[in-house]
Amino acid sequence: MDIEFRDSPETGSPRIVARIVEQDKLPGDLPLTIAEGAKATRFTGKAGQVFDGFADENGKLVRLALAGSGKKDTESRHAALEKAGAALAAKYLTSGESEIALDAASSGLDASETAAVLMGARLRSWRWDHYRTKLRDEQKRTLTKVVVIGAPDGAKAEWEDAQAVATGVEFTRELVAEPANIIYPESFVERCAKRFEGTGAELVVLDDAEMEKLGMGALLGVGLGSERPSRMLAIKWMGGAKDEAPIAFVGKGVTFDTGGISLKPGPGMEDMKWDMGGAGAVAGAMLALVLRKAKANVIGVCGLVENMPDGKAMRPGDVITSMSGQTIEVLNTDAEGRLVLCDALTWVQNEFKPARIVDLATLTGAMLVALGSEHAGVFSNNDDLADDLLHAGKQSGDKLWRFPLAPEYDKLLDSPIADMKNIGGRYAGSITAAQFLGRFIENDTPWAHLDVAGMVWADKPGATWDKGATGYGVRLLDRFIRNTVKG
Repeated sequence: MDIEFRDSPETGSPRIVARIVEQDKLPGDLPLTIAEGAKATRFTGKAGQVFDGFADENGKLVRLALAGSGKKDTESRHAALEKAGAALAAKYLTSGESEIALDAASSGLDASETAAVLMGARLRSWRWDHYRTKLRDEQKRTLTKVVVIGAPDGAKAEWEDAQAVATGVEFTRELVAEPANIIYPESFVERCAKRFEGTGAELVVLDDAEMEKLGMGALLGVGLGSERPSRMLAIKWMGGAKDEAPIAFVGKGVTFDTGGISLKPGPGMEDMKWDMGGAGAVAGAMLALVLRKAKANVIGVCGLVENMPDGKAMRPGDVITSMSGQTIEVLNTDAEGRLVLCDALTWVQNEFKPARIVDLATLTGAMLVALGSEHAGVFSNNDDLADDLLHAGKQSGDKLWRFPLAPEYDKLLDSPIADMKNIGGRYAGSITAAQFLGRFIENDTPWAHLDVAGMVWADKPGATWDKGATGYGVRLLDRFIRNTVKG
């Protein structure tokens, strides 16, 4: 969606003019037909409510839309404004109108509030229609632009910063929405290479032979059953001080997960195209940071594999050797994400010596049981890091909930023939998965694991996303960098 700023209404301005309305404070300057119509339909200005009607203004018929932003003096003010912008986009996305105007002056919005409304509108307007060739006219997206009229000082600069994050979210959604015959390890890398071209970021790619030379037996073991070669991708953005150790984001990128020899049930397996949601979030977050020229040193690493049940595939009972040298008894080939991540974690520590590490993965079904699709789980060996992420989650709307790590859970991973098993039993599945990853963190490096299994895909529309890929994680990581590196 395009955003255009104008100082005042002009000839040919959009026929729909939107105003943002605070809860229970209907503006007194509204045309009578609009004011009475809003009251008659019980429009009170709650966040996300929308009412529209027609009014005569100087002999011209105008369609005026009111979008509720809730109570003004609340901590969730910006989230409510995003919801207002998103509600406008959802209502008019297929309306036949190509543009709407946002009357920022009459809405009483400041610069950051204006950007919040625009962020909501842009994110909610994203839809992946690339393969839909037979949409009826009333299903086709028509809304392509929001014209901001009378924006306050600084609003344009605020939006320029915010739209970099919106672009990152959209890139993540694109990667997650694509089917597995389109996005696989090699094409994931190619899509990133094209998207980051000319941005100043540096991409490092390892192929199967290079990873084998480094001893990445865990990651490569997952990819044995696939005709698609595996890849390790690092996106480097060194926008901070030269002598400052980077922050590392590490994403699980299983571009399709059949479960391998431990085959998943058929119903619902099509959803496993988004088992690369962690890697998708890392790629999108890196794009956001690069586009807004963040003053921070950040490395985004994506471990990319496809988990298939070929004759060469890893079997339950096999013992593999990770890059760290630790051996793993594989009891379930469907617990593959941790095998990808453990080698990615070792590599990023050896190669880049990060000050802090955050990994993201659609790792366990147990996380869905525990938290549903309202929060992602966070596990950490460092309280300060966990607190920073929890705070960033509240600010960004990508919410987190902390879970424990403890030696008592670690014992569940002990193997009689190897250093560890790749599963820990029926109970505490998300915790034992995190405990597994914790065995690959060296020198007490501050590390956090985010299990985002319930967050990267939505079966129904949300406040700022349509059904499908949500883009979860991008805004969280961007806010985390803003808060902690001041970048």
